[in-house]
Amino acid sequence: MSDHNNNGPERPELWREQTVSSEPIFQGRIISLQVDTVALPDGRTATREIVRHPGASAVLALLDGKLLVVEQYRKPMDKFQVEIPAGKLDGDEDPALAAARELEEETGYRAKSLKQISAFYTSPGFADEKLYLYFAEELEKGTPNPDEDEDLFVEAITMEQADAYIAEGRISDAKTILAVYAWKLYVQTGQI
Repeated sequence: MSDHNNNGPERPELWREQTVSSEPIFQGRIISLQVDTVALPDGRTATREIVRHPGASAVLALLDGKLLVVEQYRKPMDKFQVEIPAGKLDGDEDPALAAARELEEETGYRAKSLKQISAFYTSPGFADEKLYLYFAEELEKGTPNPDEDEDLFVEAITMEQADAYIAEGRISDAKTILAVYAWKLYVQTGQI
């Protein structure tokens, strides 16, 4: 157990791990991997494996009171997964523009407006991916244009279906589970 507590001194810069060296391991189309050696506050060194990712946007989109989702095969989990529309940022792309693009590309719907719900790191223990979550309610037909290697099945599901998909493991990613809970809050309070 850590001897640090909330009543102790403020955490000065010395708590920051200083990078001693960084070794690039892999540069892919979406991610890169590096191994950093860091200096710890007590003088020891440690190794950190870090996945670099450009970030992503996702959309909680409601169509006639139902959640718009896509189902696709996810190789890392070796199964089909039901998720809200999402995709990576292209370079320094504005996350709201990426959310709008991904919504239309994956579902064939455009949002009249998007409101940011949250932004969060998906796996801060080893990756720097930051995901921006947006809310869209007023949808209109657009033109679907999924990536050439994406086979997507689009569905609008009820809250009961979303709960069942979570219980069954068909929805098991953090962004979609967070979106379902934000949707429930919206239904209860009218606020997102």
